[in-house]
Amino acid sequence: MKVSIITITRNSELTLKDTIDSVVNQSYQNIEYIFIDSKSTDNTLPIIQSYGNKISILISEKDDGLYDALNKGIALATGDIIGILHSDDFYVNNKVIENVVNTLTNKNADALYADLYYVEKNNTNIIHRKWKSGNYTDGMFLNGWMPPHPTFFVKREIYKQFGSFNLNLTSAADYELMLRFIHKQKIKLAYLPEFIIKMRVGGKSNISIKNRMIANKEDRLAWKINNLKPNFYTLYLKPIRKIMQLFVK
Repeated sequence: MKVSIITITRNSELTLKDTIDSVVNQSYQNIEYIFIDSKSTDNTLPIIQSYGNKISILISEKDDGLYDALNKGIALATGDIIGILHSDDFYVNNKVIENVVNTLTNKNADALYADLYYVEKNNTNIIHRKWKSGNYTDGMFLNGWMPPHPTFFVKREIYKQFGSFNLNLTSAADYELMLRFIHKQKIKLAYLPEFIIKMRVGGKSNISIKNRMIANKEDRLAWKINNLKPNFYTLYLKPIRKIMQLFVK
């Protein structure tokens, strides 16, 4: 099966090489690597272009934000499986895509998620916290559960059937998409119990209390637009689960 990996960039020169190297050095060979760039003005484009034909598609143009850029990548993807790797993140080893494909195939699943490390921005050997997802059972979203979106690999046919990112959301479109796919549409899901991605600390929704409040408001909207009703405690448990990750060993 072909795997499409989408990376979106905007002035990402400081971390981008780690991201690209972790993809092009994968043991799995059938990878389509797509870049959607938002008119970078630093050295981002020359870095991408230096990888030559290892980059399948490169588009640099204005967009309407993170999720608009991701939707462009999804629309361009021709792989059977689509994964998203942000320009601050990288795969932990060269067997990640091979393990993802094998697990999806063996489980005959529509999508897969795994575990994720949050690491120090300037020293990625320092782990801040561990997002260990655990096995999913139906209804876990009601208890504040969600998988780490960067580890979420989805078959392209699922995007075709159920849509891509909702651009009415600015910080919780990834949550809404997984809520829609997993909880509402009940796609067949597989769990790969491995840490597959290192993510540098400083995600958009967690930078400040203000941003966390905005994200919580959008989380509520994610349920509403899907005609779903969370429990009264659902969206309070979601950030508490993140705090508990600090104690995962």
